[in-house]
Amino acid sequence: MTKAGHTAVEVELKNLKTVERPAIIAAIAEAREYGDLSENAEYHSAREKHSFIEGRVKQLEGVLSLATVIDPATLSGTIKFGATITLVDEDTDEEKTWQIVGEHEANIEDGLLNIKSPIARALIGKDEGDSVEVRTPGGGKSYEVLKVEYI
Repeated sequence: MTKAGHTAVEVELKNLKTVERPAIIAAIAEAREYGDLSENAEYHSAREKHSFIEGRVKQLEGVLSLATVIDPATLSGTIKFGATITLVDEDTDEEKTWQIVGEHEANIEDGLLNIKSPIARALIGKDEGDSVEVRTPGGGKSYEVLKVEYI
């Protein structure tokens, strides 16, 4: 995982523990005051949200405990984890720039490509000027690697 991805997970975890968890515990306590819990929709809703928060906290703690933080700026060479790649679609001449990141920080709209995605797997080991054939669920695509950076 990149440093930015690690920081984002830490921020989300801190928010869940310091803001969301105390708020939902207070909501559960307030809902209990309404009486009969078996027919109390507020109570059941708050308990469900509490369960979701606790599950997410455990998931994020697990991600952080297993994460290896990699600084892309210390890397170079062919495409690997952390690389920022500029590609041109050989069919449409459309340029795209993506950074290959871990699955917990991936967001294609932000240009963060999951290392396990078909495109990232096809790019690993390639260099500037290489042509890449990618099989995606939407069909085959051809890209040319224009630039590889580690920033």
